[in-house]
Amino acid sequence: MKNFVEELKWRGMLAQIMPGTEEALQEGMMTAYLGTDPTADSLHIGHLCGIMMLRHLQRCGHKPIILVGGATGMIGDPSGKSQERNLLNNETLYHNQECIKKQVAKFLDFESKDANAAELVNNYDWMKDFTFLDFAREVGKHITVNYMMAKESVQQRLNGTARDGLSFTEFTYQLLQGYDFLYLYQHKGVRLQLGGNDQWGNMTTGTELIRRTLGNDAAPAFALTCPLITKSDGKKFGKTESGNIWLDPKRTTPYKFYQFWLNVSDEDAERYIKIFTSLDKETIDALVEEHKQDPGRRVLQHRLADEVTVMVHSQEALDTAIEASNILFGKSTKDALQKLDEQTFLDVFDGVPHFDISKDVLGQPAVEIFTQAAPVFPSKGEMRKMVQGGGVSLNKEKLTQFDRPITAEDLIDGKYLLAQKGKKNYFLLTVK
Repeated sequence: MKNFVEELKWRGMLAQIMPGTEEALQEGMMTAYLGTDPTADSLHIGHLCGIMMLRHLQRCGHKPIILVGGATGMIGDPSGKSQERNLLNNETLYHNQECIKKQVAKFLDFESKDANAAELVNNYDWMKDFTFLDFAREVGKHITVNYMMAKESVQQRLNGTARDGLSFTEFTYQLLQGYDFLYLYQHKGVRLQLGGNDQWGNMTTGTELIRRTLGNDAAPAFALTCPLITKSDGKKFGKTESGNIWLDPKRTTPYKFYQFWLNVSDEDAERYIKIFTSLDKETIDALVEEHKQDPGRRVLQHRLADEVTVMVHSQEALDTAIEASNILFGKSTKDALQKLDEQTFLDVFDGVPHFDISKDVLGQPAVEIFTQAAPVFPSKGEMRKMVQGGGVSLNKEKLTQFDRPITAEDLIDGKYLLAQKGKKNYFLLTVK
């Protein structure tokens, strides 16, 4: 059996591990679970490290279970949070769960006929009929308040600057998560919980609850965490000025997703290619060496972006993203522009000067529109000179006559004009 812990170590994906975990994993197939929060209908790249842990676990011959926290998602986990979460209704939680399963199915094999086929469970299924009195008697009596208060996640909220402190609802979160582990231990044979390092306190509460409930004769339960991924500058990984990078193409286009990975620093690319791809050590070491020979080619970033985009989206999505990238940085055609969906088109030209013009100007000469309706050129004379020199394009096609009329047929998606001065200066006009 391939050593799961060794796999995580060389990839930089191991933060904390309970004693005896590695030895127990080597004894034979182990069932492990990782919990994810269903507060959105898509995962984002902040979830990817945990999902990749499950992927490596299954490839090492063990059985992965992903737990969608339908019950705990109604409460909110205080770990690493300064405020309490909004509570979700059943319909929203079910919708989110189904969306998450579709995304995770790209990483894990749920259809395998082998014993280590992946499973998805929802803790709402076993929590919905659990009364408060039953919970207090069966779970609460085993864990002391002193034990719970000592957890770092609780201390941070109690001693931090959060104005509202820590609600009783959130305080009970570690017991609820601990009970998940106990339930899965008893009903699914789960002996290992995986998670981010901010979950260590909740996870060890689970192993303690199993020991205190079932006694020292029960097979031991274990916990293992991955580090919280940051960028080389210490900032939070996966956050951009416009927010999270989502796995759902409706929330983040494959082009924008691809560009995120393509633009990471050399230092981050060397770390991320180990964490976020399934490439083996030999391949990655060779890529790192090739990158060092000529950093300007950005070999690591390109391979990283390719691998993750195909895994999360598809080869077709990667091809489209590369083609969209070439529109901005290489030779391209009007046909390539028109193939892009509207959001990808806007993502490609995000950041270029943008002007709104009235549809009333359609039919006027280009020189009028690009000097009067929108100040692409400071004067008609300059535009005339650049057009004559072959330095102006409209929708990626050379403009040969400065006074040719611009009509509705020129519009991309029925509302956009793309003007280009020289090789790199783009201007986007929206006709309203």
